[in-house]
Amino acid sequence: MSDLYKARYWHMLEDGRMQCDLCPRDCKLHEGQRGLCFVRQRIGDEMILTTYGRSSGFCIDPIEKKPLNHYYPGSSVLSFGTAGCNLACKFCQNWDISKSRDMDRLADSASPEEIARAAEASGCRSVAYTYNDPVIFAEYAMDIADACRKHDINNVAVTAGYIHDAPRRDFYAKMDAANVDLKGFTEDFYVKLCGGRLQPVLDTLVYLKHETDVWFEITTLLIPGKNDSDEEITAECKWVMKELGPDVPLHFTAFHPDWKMMDVPPTPPETLTRARNIGIREGLHYVYTGNVYDVEGGTTYCPGCRTPLIVRDWHRILSHRVTPEGRCPSCGAKIAGQFEAYQGAFGRRRIPVAIHLAR
Repeated sequence: MSDLYKARYWHMLEDGRMQCDLCPRDCKLHEGQRGLCFVRQRIGDEMILTTYGRSSGFCIDPIEKKPLNHYYPGSSVLSFGTAGCNLACKFCQNWDISKSRDMDRLADSASPEEIARAAEASGCRSVAYTYNDPVIFAEYAMDIADACRKHDINNVAVTAGYIHDAPRRDFYAKMDAANVDLKGFTEDFYVKLCGGRLQPVLDTLVYLKHETDVWFEITTLLIPGKNDSDEEITAECKWVMKELGPDVPLHFTAFHPDWKMMDVPPTPPETLTRARNIGIREGLHYVYTGNVYDVEGGTTYCPGCRTPLIVRDWHRILSHRVTPEGRCPSCGAKIAGQFEAYQGAFGRRRIPVAIHLAR
């Protein structure tokens, strides 16, 4: 068992089963069993992370694709994921990866140091743990994050935020930025369509805001007839305003039929515009639309004078006027986020990367 990676966050129960303490699912395992995520397995009296050092592929993306609109806009990010997920969303847009039970599909292997060096050699400012939820490969992600910091590379988590308190503290201590999927704003939605609960995600968001320096943004995928009512969107925006404040960017993105919800129509662009207007009405400074063509919905406006500061066409930046200090050049208002001297945008490209080339 020396070649197997021993995972953290578990304890033995009196009945002989092993309980995983990583996320609120609290999977209880007999010998040889895997958790719902499929990648954390009991072997003997150890928990094994079966995907440590293995990936479903590496690509260089624009940071706006994560989506992060206020974290070094225009920069490139080395993105990768593994397999599996600790939620069971019927609308999953990456189901071929997150629902995979075929470990042989993880053809790309790389050590944390190799990934950090590949990001540096590719000119990426950050590494993003994405495609499937990095919570389930937390130990691998944290080891990569340590390696990245030695190379002055930042770390970005794209996650549903479904994680217990202790691993949450460990995990986000290694992250510099995050985009958290707030999938809906009712318990019924989370239980019936995600196989989880709402409160742990809200706890993660409150933790990020009040107990860390992690820059984070929120994404809600609006699904027709499921979580797109005025009442639910208003409740979400009011909660964000009250608990997190007006400066946390909120992205409303469009659903397209996928996985087990092929019978649900795509989200009309008008729904996203309506949601954005609700967020602005409730006092949020930065509300965006995504997965549709909407220049206005992708533009960052100054919360003080409403000057358009970063104009976007999908993931392409058309103009950038935020100062390196993160201020509006017209009125001097502070723009929430992380900014630097703008050197131009990476653009809408998506470039596959072979990690072994950077060794």
